[in-house]
Amino acid sequence: MNQNYTGSPPDAPSPPVADGEAGRPERAGEREERDPFLTAMGERVRLLRARRGMTRKTLAAETGLSERHLANLESGVGNASVLVLRQIAATLNCPLAEVIGDETTASAEWLLIRELLHGRDQAALQRARMTLAEMFAQAPRDPHRKDRIALIGLRGAGKSTLGRMLAQERKVPFVELTRVIEQLAGCPPSEIHSLYGASAYRRYEHRALEAVINEHDHAVIASPGGLVSESGTFNALLSHCFTVWLQAAPEEHMRRVVAQGDLRPMSGNKEAMDDLKRILAGRSELYSRADMTFDTSEKTLADAYLQLRDRLAARLAAESPDEAPAR
Repeated sequence: MNQNYTGSPPDAPSPPVADGEAGRPERAGEREERDPFLTAMGERVRLLRARRGMTRKTLAAETGLSERHLANLESGVGNASVLVLRQIAATLNCPLAEVIGDETTASAEWLLIRELLHGRDQAALQRARMTLAEMFAQAPRDPHRKDRIALIGLRGAGKSTLGRMLAQERKVPFVELTRVIEQLAGCPPSEIHSLYGASAYRRYEHRALEAVINEHDHAVIASPGGLVSESGTFNALLSHCFTVWLQAAPEEHMRRVVAQGDLRPMSGNKEAMDDLKRILAGRSELYSRADMTFDTSEKTLADAYLQLRDRLAARLAAESPDEAPAR
């Protein structure tokens, strides 16, 4: 790609809040006495962390909390202060309400909307989301959405390899969003994380996607695996690109990543496979919003490419220009 993306680094995050009363050791017999609210909050923190692909050690480092306190919080025995919860929410880049509880209890209108949606199947919820997206859209539908193919999924699914092959056959640019992020920041993503934190990286990720969409009407785009955890960025990708979730079995992901000589973000983690499975479980519902799903497990590269190419062509041909994309 010839375009050079430039930008100044974001403001460094404020110093982490001290952990204070973030947690305490679990005592014998306390498991049965756990408060349901604290237990549910711990599960939400664990899910939010998994969706962003963060280990407990990484979250502890970025918040300034101890791993022990985070472990107690996630297990439902850590009665964290509001300041600690606010620091965790800031690091996970989500509203504090999402950590503490269900924000749809915040008003009567939220309650009425929630009641209308309660019990609906996945297809009905998708139609409701599409209707709301069109109702509140600030711009007309992108006429080039089907001309930009965006591949999503965990590392090791084949986004870069298959993406380059698709781009070559379609005679369009191949764009690795991670490379654009690096151009914007002037440093690798790992340094963005270490210097400014996860929130700054997500801001660069959003700016990089906007830059690519503005420059390319036709392209094949390989997106970072954690992009789906930021709703604003992921919604932009869904609105401007035809998205394909490249799936693979966890063991296949790990084998391919190891073969590439790259263990991030699993490096130094003795439970790498368990972490990978938790990340995949936490993101699967988000990945499933893609227009199309394709499993690359137990396929040769040639077979995977030919099957992906043919299925993609059939799906694109089946969608009329005026038809709302199915997600």
